[in-house]
Amino acid sequence: MRGENVALGAAGLAGFLVLGEVIPRLGLVKQEYFPPVSRIAEALGVEVGDPAFWTALGDTLTGWALGLAIAVVAGIVVGVLLSVVPYLREATASTIEFLRPIPSVALIPLAVLLYGTELRSVLLLVVYAAFWQVLLQVLYGVRDVDPVAEETARSYGLGTWARVRHVMWPSALPYVMTGVRLAAAVALILAITAELVIGAPGLGARIAVAQTSQAVPEMYALVVVTGLLGLLINIGARTVERHALAWHQSVRGEVTV
Repeated sequence: MRGENVALGAAGLAGFLVLGEVIPRLGLVKQEYFPPVSRIAEALGVEVGDPAFWTALGDTLTGWALGLAIAVVAGIVVGVLLSVVPYLREATASTIEFLRPIPSVALIPLAVLLYGTELRSVLLLVVYAAFWQVLLQVLYGVRDVDPVAEETARSYGLGTWARVRHVMWPSALPYVMTGVRLAAAVALILAITAELVIGAPGLGARIAVAQTSQAVPEMYALVVVTGLLGLLINIGARTVERHALAWHQSVRGEVTV
């Protein structure tokens, strides 16, 4: 079944590439706006041979990785603290519900005022967007802890942090890993968006330059790179998730009767 799925996916991709080559050449769309796939591939080859491309890729990955790391650590720590201190959870509930829906792109003017086009502007947006993905999943995971297991741990005299380690954390870990996977994708989106809009160094800024200079094939080639980067990040996050949850029934494929 897995091999069949891979074959179907490859066939779908091949069909998409064929359409991307044929449609512009038939004149159904203007090549100035959507060049054939072969021209995009040629532009991609030129980009890969340019050292400036690799510098931009490194800048994007730096902003993504640092922002994601900060967001994951902060989300886990804050989520655990809010879970073990009920009064703190109640006191911050309205604040969380107010801040969470604010789009990260709405903070772009603030980021520019504070840090200009520096890396810190990208980090501000990435951390803000990715933090909520992790925090909410931690809170959901803790809420899903079996109350019987919690009471059993209390009856055996386990302290707060012992219960967090042996009861709360294993139950919440699947949720945490889901939050990290979602945060990884969101962090990449915000990193590219920040570079594109603010002009911070990275692939986004390079896309903006290609667009303003009417280098359309190069622009599409860079967009393809960002798509491939997102695909690799998602595959990597899922691989880490499978290894971290190798003991969990969702990974082992066990069915609870």
